[in-house]
Amino acid sequence: MRILVTVLAIASGVTVLAGYFLAGAVPVLDQARFILTDWAVILAGMAALIGVANLVFVHIEKVRSQPGTSLYSAVLIIALFGTTLYGVIAGPEDSFLNFAVTAIVIPVEASLLALLAVTLVYACIRLARRRADVMSVIFLVTIVLFLLAVMPTPIGPIPVLDRLILGMTGVVSGAGARGLLIGVALGTLLTGLRVLLGIDRPYGGN
Repeated sequence: MRILVTVLAIASGVTVLAGYFLAGAVPVLDQARFILTDWAVILAGMAALIGVANLVFVHIEKVRSQPGTSLYSAVLIIALFGTTLYGVIAGPEDSFLNFAVTAIVIPVEASLLALLAVTLVYACIRLARRRADVMSVIFLVTIVLFLLAVMPTPIGPIPVLDRLILGMTGVVSGAGARGLLIGVALGTLLTGLRVLLGIDRPYGGN
């Protein structure tokens, strides 16, 4: 059974990969690639639904077993079912639904970014205390300059200084982001090749 699963996984991966490289040249590969991609999207959607259902069941069990200390779980369940029901009835383009989602998502994102900024500054200070090398100093200076550029000052904004600081930090952060993306791409490529070659078999429990 494991051999059959491995053969099917490798054949599916090779078919999709060959369909991308030979797009238009072999119609059968194009059709197979589209079918397999659609199946993958459907399975990913079902996995997301299963994850949401598991989240709901966990919080329902928490409400049932801990009725006095599960207020947040009850609010989550009510908000989830209420938003889902209203979205199904009114549709995703409803103005009130979009306002409700935006009113929740934007404050949460702002809070997370503020927490991230504080965490980065604290981590940078601890890093400078434990290992005061060149990279630690560059990291600390970059964070301080960026915070000076985006934070309000008592004398108001300084356009020239702000543009200079944002330009400098943009170069550093852009280079770091590109490096991370290249690393993610290479890791994904190597993982895919290992799965296609049968070296790693996550679908078989190994």
